[in-house]
Order: sequence, then C-alpha cells, then structure tokens
Amino acid sequence: MAGSLLPVGKAVLRSRQPSNCYTFNADLQHPKSIPILPLFKKRVKQNDTLNKSVLLSPLVCQYRLKPVSALDSDVPRLIDQSSEDLKSSESFKQWDSLTAKFAGAANIPFLILQLPQIILNARNLLAGNQAALFAVPWLGMFTGLLGNLSLLSYFIKKRETEVVVVQTLGVVTIYIVISQLAMAGSMPLPHYAVTSVVIACGLVVNFMNYFHLLNPVIWRYWEDFITIAGLSALPQVMWSTFIPYVPNTILPGAVAFVLAVLAVFMSRTGKLPEKGIKFVGSLSGWTATLLFMWMPVSQMWTNLLNPDNIKGLSALSMLLAMIGNGLMIPRALFTRDLMWFTGSTWACVFYGWGNLVCLYCCKVISREFFLASTTAFVAWLVFSFWRDTQVYGYNSPLKSLKELISGS
Repeated sequence: MAGSLLPVGKAVLRSRQPSNCYTFNADLQHPKSIPILPLFKKRVKQNDTLNKSVLLSPLVCQYRLKPVSALDSDVPRLIDQSSEDLKSSESFKQWDSLTAKFAGAANIPFLILQLPQIILNARNLLAGNQAALFAVPWLGMFTGLLGNLSLLSYFIKKRETEVVVVQTLGVVTIYIVISQLAMAGSMPLPHYAVTSVVIACGLVVNFMNYFHLLNPVIWRYWEDFITIAGLSALPQVMWSTFIPYVPNTILPGAVAFVLAVLAVFMSRTGKLPEKGIKFVGSLSGWTATLLFMWMPVSQMWTNLLNPDNIKGLSALSMLLAMIGNGLMIPRALFTRDLMWFTGSTWACVFYGWGNLVCLYCCKVISREFFLASTTAFVAWLVFSFWRDTQVYGYNSPLKSLKELISGS
C-alpha cells in the first residue's frame, strides 16, 4: 500500500542519550511515494534470542550510540550527572589542586629530614660519645634504606623525576646515618659492607636505566633481586627487633627467602596465572611500604628498652617526619589511595608524633613544643577530613573513610 506525502521543510533528529545528544537540520525533498513499511520486523527463536530486521525509510537517521559498560548499565543517569557536576565544581578543582601542592611541599621536609640527625651524630662522634648513637637502631634505618631503594626503582620505572630525586636523597642521607652508626660500632661491619655494595650497585643500575643505558635483561634481574631482598628482609627485621626476647636466628629470613625465590621463579617461567604474576610484580612496592611502616616500630621498641639513650634522638627530625607525612594525608584521602594513606598516617603517628611523646616523657623537649606539635597535628587531621567531606558533599567524614577503606 502506498500513498502521497505532503511536503515538509526540515526535520530535527536527536539521539536519546543526553551525553551524546546532537542536532542537525536537513532539507527534505518531496518524494513521489514511500511505501509504508513496518519499522521493526521481530523474529523470536526458541532460545528467546531476539533478532531484529530493521528497514529504514529515508527519514530515519542512522546513529550509533557509545557502548555502555555492563557494570554501569543499571546506574541511573542522575548519579552520573551529579558525579560530573561534582568534578567540574570549583571547590572540587581547588581542593584537587591544593592537595597536589601539599604533596609537592612534602618534598621539603623529606629532603632535610636526616640532616639534624646527621649533625647530632657527628657531634657525638667528635665528642667521643659513641653510646649516644645506639639510640638510633640500625635495623630501623636499614629498613628505611631498603624501602627508599625499592621505591626509587619503582618511580624510575614510572619516570617520575621529582619523586626520583626525593627517593635518591633519601637513600643517600640514610646511608650517611648508617655509616655513622657503623663508625660508632652500633651496626656490625659485615652488615655495613654488604649494605654498601647493594646501595652502590642499586644507584648505578637505577640511573643507568633512567638514562636508557641499561640492558633490559639486567633491569629485570634487578627487579627480581629487590623483590627477593625485600621479602626476605621484612620478616627477618621484624624478628630481629625483639632480640633478646626471641631466639637469635635467621630462620624467618631464610624461610621468606625460599618462598620469595620460588614465587619469582614461577612468575618468570609463566607457571602462575595472570593475577599471580601481577601480584608478584607488585610485591616490591608493598614490601617497601611495610618496611617503612616497621621503621617507627623498631625505633619505639628501642626507646622502650633503652630510655637513657633517647637523648640521642633529634626532635627536629621527628617533627620533620611528622610534617612531611602529614602533608601527604589530604592527597591520599582525596584520591582514595588506601596504601598511601595508611603509610603516611602510620609514619606520621608512630614515627613522628610517637617519638615526640617519648622525648617529652623523658623531658628532652619542652611541654610547649610537644603541645604545639600535637595540637597542630590533630588540627591538620580534622581539617583534612572536614574539607574532604565538604568537597564530596557528604554529611559525615565517616563516609570518606568508608570509601577509602572499601574503595566504593
């Protein structure tokens, strides 16, 4: 059946998806006749699969919408729109920029973190007071050194130049402190010699890779080495911290070493599933974080066993550690990075503020210094959570904390 159509001027065609909406005008000619065709011819098979045969007239525009993820197909458009409005809001952009500046400013206290301790150690060595250097546990500094070296490799691989500089200076300054501890007899010379070789090789390998002068095979072996070294050192350092209250043995490190070698071997030979290979590849980063987290535990345990040696600690170093890690807390919270937030908060509380508590209890620092530091730290945490709650439009900071932990 056919019939004549009346002339029309222009037709406006729109897609039904708001995010992909567009409009165009087209002059339509007067066709002589257009058969009246059904828009859809549907045929349903026995398996209930719907096949469509679509016959389109010249009046129909063919427009392909963007595919929608299956996970997002049932999400209301209002949520997507509000999320876009949130990210485009002025307060969100300002806080995003400000937290990034806070994280960048954390480089300053980290760069000079060890300088007060280095100066104090040098004065004690020149004065013949080697016993004061025993207040700085070489195991704690060693864990920090391994953590810095592992993170240096991680950030060099990502080509993050600014962070590479920070991690390199961290390696150098901690190595200087360890050298002072070895001179005072606090760190055994064989351990110091092995550490020196590893640090020298690590710096050379890392910077050769940064300037594209290293064979990829050698870099692959280096990544395997820091993974095995980190996994072996972590349980051994944790165990050795509590000597003589636990047997003096290398069993924890030996067991961890065997397991680490087995995991790396299975990963390199393709005997692990894809998720397992990714997990092994991420172990060095997680190990570095755990080594940093153990560093304040080792320090506070030493303070508990030898309270008379607490005077060998530098209050300024502890304050700088608290400031540096505290400046990164807002950014970690804003980006919902649980590992970053945990590491920064842990170091801020236990390494920075925790050691200030020890110094205050032993009357090394004044009451005014301790109260000012504590008040500023608590106020900073309250401000960080309050501002994050305001930016995301929540009624309670617990919502931000829940998202940080659960990731949703």
